[in-house]
Amino acid sequence: MSFKAHTLAIATSLLALSACGSGGADNADQPETSATSTAQNNYGYETYGDDNLADTMASNDERYMNASESDSADGAQSADIPDPEDRPIMQAQVVLDRIGFGPGVIDGKMGMSTENALNGFQEANDLDVTGELDDATRQALSEWERIPATRVVTIPVSWSDAEYTDIPEETEAQAELERMGYKSLDERLAERFHTTVDVLKQLNPNGRPAGARSPSGSASGTPTASPTATGSSTPPPTPSASSTRTASNDSASSASYFTPGQQIRVPNIGADRIAPGSVEDTGWQQTLASLGVGSDQPEVDRIVVSKAGKTLKAYQGEKLVALFTVSSGSSEFPLPIGEWDIVGEAYNPPFDYDPKVLQGDEDAEGEEFTLPPGPNGPVGVVWIDLSKEHYGIHGTPDPETIGRAQSHGCVRLTNWDAARLAGMVSQSTEVIFEA
Repeated sequence: MSFKAHTLAIATSLLALSACGSGGADNADQPETSATSTAQNNYGYETYGDDNLADTMASNDERYMNASESDSADGAQSADIPDPEDRPIMQAQVVLDRIGFGPGVIDGKMGMSTENALNGFQEANDLDVTGELDDATRQALSEWERIPATRVVTIPVSWSDAEYTDIPEETEAQAELERMGYKSLDERLAERFHTTVDVLKQLNPNGRPAGARSPSGSASGTPTASPTATGSSTPPPTPSASSTRTASNDSASSASYFTPGQQIRVPNIGADRIAPGSVEDTGWQQTLASLGVGSDQPEVDRIVVSKAGKTLKAYQGEKLVALFTVSSGSSEFPLPIGEWDIVGEAYNPPFDYDPKVLQGDEDAEGEEFTLPPGPNGPVGVVWIDLSKEHYGIHGTPDPETIGRAQSHGCVRLTNWDAARLAGMVSQSTEVIFEA
């Protein structure tokens, strides 16, 4: 399914958006630039290529899949800095993420979201559903074995011009912001590659991609006595607080560990191609690029949310084609069990903070506020509005809490999974909530 002509009108979007609390979008109005870019277009930033309007850090899977048997798959994209570590769990996570079975935050560790993703892949491929990376599952995933766990990218230089926002805790102060944007370059980078800042730091010891040679000649992340990587012709810059400063917000950006123009190793997420002409909304197209989410998504007939399983399954007919871990409901605002319709979608939505709705009490006191859109907004990058009043499916500013923290009755996903789901559903998609 294309995102073209996919935005659906929602007359009551602000009212509906006041129901849930927890969310994110990218600094979508900020341009992307890189010396390695190959195309300039009217989206306001340089893209990966003429046929891919993703940003310049996009994957190039054809290089991996078309590499000859004698080539190193990792070397197909970053021959100068091969990854010195074997990362089997992370490799499985990036493959599962690419094919629609979201492992949540990609961290190279087994956990609830990764087990859910494996369960979904196993169910879809008629394997024993174990939630484990067992031999049968490894064999089924071998089709993508040439896709490495990580790749090396260059952070766009233009990210130094972006506005990074120190989000205040008070709702009134949040309402005064122009945008609930990313708090730092680090946070933006982590969301772009479906991971956490801590994982990015682990992949880049001493500020260099694992496997890159330090000025002393030893390989980063490998024993000094026996380096396993060849040196990079241009060593990446060492992170510094001063180099991440922006004119708009010095305090927020100064906390960044990474810097624009720096080479870093990242989880090798893919499925991020944005076809020219596939997305009519420029802001949404830039959000997809920011989240590493492609425009080509399967059209689904039915989605099923399981309260007990903490999953959202998407089906084409009887075939399971996608699965994401979710947070849904709470003791105060239980998941509304039953069948619902999708009324519409709102991309990069604002959030109407209404104490009466949030507390489920018409007598609740407190001032109402409209919070601006952004990746740290309460409902994230997208709101999928349901026929159940005040309920929807949306993103979150806290991806690491998905499947753990409760919601205000709505269904919450990571921003990247919510964006991907938005490309799969339409007003004809059946929605089922199960206990």
